[in-house]
Amino acid sequence: MVTLSVDMMSGDHGLGVTMPAVLDVLQHHQDVKLILVGDESEITEYLKDSSAANTERLSIHHASEVVEMTDSPANALRQKKDSSMRVAINLVKSDESDACVSAGNTGALMATARFVLKTISGIDRPAICARLPRENGCTYMLDLGANIDSPPAILYQFGLMGSLLLKCLDGNEFPSVGLLNIGVEEIKGNTTIKDASDMFKKSPLNYIGFVEADDIYMGDTDLIVCDGFVGNVALKTSEGIAQMFMGATKKEFSRNILTKGAGLLARPVLNAIKNRLDHRRYNGASFLGLRGTVVKSHGNTDAVGFRYAIEVAIEEARSNLVNQIENALSSTLSLA
Repeated sequence: MVTLSVDMMSGDHGLGVTMPAVLDVLQHHQDVKLILVGDESEITEYLKDSSAANTERLSIHHASEVVEMTDSPANALRQKKDSSMRVAINLVKSDESDACVSAGNTGALMATARFVLKTISGIDRPAICARLPRENGCTYMLDLGANIDSPPAILYQFGLMGSLLLKCLDGNEFPSVGLLNIGVEEIKGNTTIKDASDMFKKSPLNYIGFVEADDIYMGDTDLIVCDGFVGNVALKTSEGIAQMFMGATKKEFSRNILTKGAGLLARPVLNAIKNRLDHRRYNGASFLGLRGTVVKSHGNTDAVGFRYAIEVAIEEARSNLVNQIENALSSTLSLA
């Protein structure tokens, strides 16, 4: 049985999104227990018409505060010690929960998780890792925003953790790893990326060299490593392009009666494209490098997207990812 603590109050929509998601998860995963963390009276009110309220696989843990999306990490850490975010992470620390899921402020979530759970021995900085869709399957990418400036040794640690994530979750024993750069030639890039490349070449990783940004969606690299500044810009740019494409397509097919007719004929294809590019299916970013499993959901997602974030946490908890990373790193880092 896997137990998850869910921050029910954070994010842009709070209980309106988190509650339908957890009820859906309970229905489809009979081996999962959920601890709903937040305002007990509000959560109880949402549950009053649900049969799930009486299941032994659901419990409520009261938290009197909420970390707002505008709160600074320092304020969340020092002033809101009874926030739903902090309490959910505390439950992981106390081994009452196997993983935590939150849609809250990314900076506050990372700062709180790092303070409470600490980092795995040999890891200097946690990283945010997520799956992104590509032409065939998906690729994993990190860091997506936790570390703005990462020296070569930190990038190497990201590569190690990401490779172990793919091994645990996807069964990929030898995932290909690339460093995101402005070109694939070895003369391209700054000193940091070149020095990191030298470290990767000497490592046991399946390092394939530099990759460019188009490889994220059109290549076949399993894991792409970069610092958090570059990764976050790439991620947000990609989300914007996808939304623009879908919006423009809908607008053009709605222009007049002829385009509307064409839209009806093309609907099966358009729906297939929409499902393939649906960012909600890839929601749920892992905070790698911590002594506990924490999964970050996009703050503005809907119930479908939040459910996918919970699914990521379930996968990681079932695979005992943190222990596997910790055990593997104890021997692998010594080879760097």
